[in-house]
Amino acid sequence: MKKDSAAFNRAYDIHFAKKGVKYKKMKTMKADKEIEGLTKLGGQKIKYQYDNPTADLLETFLNPYPNRDYLTEFIFNEFSSLCPKTGQPDFAVLTVQYIPKTRCIETKSLKLYFLAYRQYGGFMEKITNKVLEDLVKVCHPKWMIVEGDFNTRGGTQIRVEAEYNETD
Repeated sequence: MKKDSAAFNRAYDIHFAKKGVKYKKMKTMKADKEIEGLTKLGGQKIKYQYDNPTADLLETFLNPYPNRDYLTEFIFNEFSSLCPKTGQPDFAVLTVQYIPKTRCIETKSLKLYFLAYRQYGGFMEKITNKVLEDLVKVCHPKWMIVEGDFNTRGGTQIRVEAEYNETD
């Protein structure tokens, strides 16, 4: 296995890197239909938003295996928002699990969406349910669960789960 990867790296370096060819400019690479329309992935001029999380920040791509049920899980360890009453920060691990139908969530846009909560005030229950609603709105999954595992405050740990099922 190491020999194969070493050979690949050597061939890559000789053919592309030493000629100064960037990945995006490789003439041998063709744009797949699955990445058409994605504006945040690989973008150099990303506008970061920290106080207005909306579904418009999220991008999707076609599910490459629409005839198969499979689980995708995102774990965002650095989620933060603000308490709407005190303005104090709330920190959480936000986990999203879903079974895609026709669309999948693009990861970079999801990160930007989560960052938009940084200066957003909302109780933990509201935030968890809003994330679920926005994600369902853009990708229409077969099933999805969003779990917010918020850091302990005042001696109490809060974990909020919101679930969507296409058949409900």
